Amino acid sequence: MYTYSWYHWITFFYIYCFFGWIFESSYVSIKKGQFVNRGFLRLPMLPLYGTGAVMMLWVSLPVKDHLSLVYIFGVAAATALEYVTGYVMERLFKMKYWDYSNQKIQLNGYICLTSSIAWGFLTIFLTEVIHRPVAGLVLSMNPVVEFSFLIIVSAFFAADVIQSTREALALGRTLEAMSRMKSEMEELQLQLALLKSETRVRAAELKDDTRLKVAELKATTKHRISELEEQAVQFREDLKASVTRQTAQLREEAAALSREAGKESFVLAERIRSLTEQRDHLLESRRKLSSHMSFYRKGLLKGNPTASSSRFAGALQELRDMLERKES
Repeated sequence: MYTYSWYHWITFFYIYCFFGWIFESSYVSIKKGQFVNRGFLRLPMLPLYGTGAVMMLWVSLPVKDHLSLVYIFGVAAATALEYVTGYVMERLFKMKYWDYSNQKIQLNGYICLTSSIAWGFLTIFLTEVIHRPVAGLVLSMNPVVEFSFLIIVSAFFAADVIQSTREALALGRTLEAMSRMKSEMEELQLQLALLKSETRVRAAELKDDTRLKVAELKATTKHRISELEEQAVQFREDLKASVTRQTAQLREEAAALSREAGKESFVLAERIRSLTEQRDHLLESRRKLSSHMSFYRKGLLKGNPTASSSRFAGALQELRDMLERKES
């Protein structure tokens, strides 16, 4: 292994990225019953496999005559790489682009026992079967051809990595924003429900207060009239004046209660209108966020059907459902 030049290692990396894409895309496509362009990039390349292959070669080729050590080194190196890559990607992009949580023996969904066992056998298969003809092909290439290949592929690879990373970061922010907006909408819905209930209760209370006040005033007036009628005739003029005053007072107090009820109803109605506008604005903003599906974003969702998000699972499923509806 130590006789390989640096540019040979880069060539190996790209070749095994492509082989990894063939393996993963074929496996997932067969499971899904349709073609899946597997992976983080839009190019037919899976950097995890390219990096894993180079790492497995680095750690195993020095002990290639001892298959047990090749197996152990391959398991250790590939498992460590898979865990670190999964951890970093989830922290950056808010998603697990692979998830072993449904496996019996796993660690945080990044690695699992069956996958690690498979990595060990894949290391043996790589060093004993695949790498020999690949190395022979690469070492026999004309340096000009190999450098031309590296320049062209590296340019496309770098552009794809940059754009895919941007889109993955944007997708993570979208998931976060959609989840936050959903929580805010739920809070607004609760406030609206409470406010409408308060409006109904307050209206009923004001109606009852008005009815009670009118009844009290009527009773007072009737009692006053009865008292005055018992007095002498000479007080009839006083009686009429008193009745007139009581009636005017009744009308004024009833009008005051109506104005108070109207003011409170107006304030409550304005609060309901404001909350409704906020809710509708959030709904529209969330719809725009979820409906913006660029080529790369669609690829990230379609190419990683097993990706998950513990914090934003609902938003992720909503995006997937929307993508399916658009394509159906």
